[in-house]
Amino acid sequence: MSETVEVAPPAPAPPPAAPCPTCGPGGPFVYVIGQIKPRCPTLALEKEYAQATGRSDTAGLTDPQALWKVLSDRANRYLARQWCWVLTVEGVETYLLVPRDVSDLDLLIESLRAEPRKTDLDMVIGTLGPVAPPTMCNGLMVPVVAFDQIYSFDLDSLIGAIPRPETIPEERFRAVADEVLSRIMLMADNAGAMDEHRALNYLAVRYDRIYALSAEQHAKNASLSAIEVRTSALSGVRRIVEVIFRFVNRQTDVGDAYFVRVDVTEQFPFLVTKLMPYLDR
Repeated sequence: MSETVEVAPPAPAPPPAAPCPTCGPGGPFVYVIGQIKPRCPTLALEKEYAQATGRSDTAGLTDPQALWKVLSDRANRYLARQWCWVLTVEGVETYLLVPRDVSDLDLLIESLRAEPRKTDLDMVIGTLGPVAPPTMCNGLMVPVVAFDQIYSFDLDSLIGAIPRPETIPEERFRAVADEVLSRIMLMADNAGAMDEHRALNYLAVRYDRIYALSAEQHAKNASLSAIEVRTSALSGVRRIVEVIFRFVNRQTDVGDAYFVRVDVTEQFPFLVTKLMPYLDR
């Protein structure tokens, strides 16, 4: 006598997840300066990377040089696609980067340095998404950024590309530019997702006049005392902020201030008004 086997009905499908309030082309946007660090997400991929390294001629290379050689090889592009690409800001793991378009994987690979230095920098422009699940990158749970553009450079080349006022010696100008950039990057929680931080990071890499101004003020024995960001009275349909640079004379303690206006409405900030004297209202 055969037994009747009762089969339980399939479980109802879970309801669709609520749309991510931070995803999509509308923002929030990210415009951040940091360093991209590749990371192997799983043990299996680590073993596969070891085999790929064994097939490559890496004799005499350092670990970073070997990593650069293996992941830069188009034959190993399958490894690069599954790698974790972590953006650190001041040494803190801040975002997981994913290309919005598969062809932009090249931007991640190009961010690799065979001989990485502490002065290497990466500018990432993209859209902020949800926090990564623990399975995405070996337990690392930080927000995901779908990037549209990455610029990789080093501090020396950035400062070297800034036009220097003829009256300021090169060595002194480089020291001032280094100080200004460091001040911007070290501002509290500058993860490049807030309007004020996006404006500052944009100015740091796109508007060389702020460095020339600081050098000129140093020549007058004035030091950079503060950098402030305020919502502009011109804000309405578009979001505009004022970035104020305050200087104080070291002898007289008299203050001086200059500002620029930056439009941060969309993914790519842009200059609204150039640097000019600022009067407190």
